[in-house]
Amino acid sequence: MAVLLKQLVNYCDSLMSPEKYRDYCPNGLQVEGRAEVRRIVSGVTASQALLDRAVALEADLILVHHGYFWKGEPEVITGMKKRRLQTLLSHDISLLAYHLPLDGHPELGNNACLAKQLGLHISGGLELANPLSIGLTGRLDTPLTAADFSQQIAAALGREVLHIDGGPELIETVGWCTGAAQGYIEKAAALGLDAFISGEISEPTVHSARELGIHYFAAGHHATERYGVQALGEKLAAEFDLEHQFVDIHNPV
Repeated sequence: MAVLLKQLVNYCDSLMSPEKYRDYCPNGLQVEGRAEVRRIVSGVTASQALLDRAVALEADLILVHHGYFWKGEPEVITGMKKRRLQTLLSHDISLLAYHLPLDGHPELGNNACLAKQLGLHISGGLELANPLSIGLTGRLDTPLTAADFSQQIAAALGREVLHIDGGPELIETVGWCTGAAQGYIEKAAALGLDAFISGEISEPTVHSARELGIHYFAAGHHATERYGVQALGEKLAAEFDLEHQFVDIHNPV
């Protein structure tokens, strides 16, 4: 089956509601390709490696979490950016990207999907006063030691996890926000949570965890953000009877 690109983009925009977010990049269709879509390739970041795989798989559209045209980046089309855009344009492939909207979606978002991966029951948002809170809070079925919880995260995500010990003996209540969200640790501590998970860690995060009395787990920016784009790709495939393949380009960060 095939769907018009315009119809698919309108559906995604309606589903993701990008207009509700103040983001660092344009959300939605970033590069326009052929008018009809039959095959979607999804991935976390629109790197050259992902583009090359999409070309080999004869994709009509690439769906990503990290697209192009970020605020503050050079505006000229040279070097790496030129090669990436040339690949898309010369093969008539569309690029569809959702950043914060894909972090925050209550069903398909990275944080909602990470909860499923880690066996966490969502109880609310990490930012109580913000109805569009991207970070979430929840709890485990059974309290775990930090060592056991670290192993559970590592097994679910398929990578080593960095743990900073700062909290109670057992972990039951957890806050999390995928990607580069280490700064939310103070919000998690203010809510009295036992632990906080993000993708990346910064030097101050270590001291914050110890001094705020909360366990911290850095589980990988890429690793924590693999699931939202897969969920959205699968939903589009089911809605429009399309082919969809997720391509995981390894990234240790």
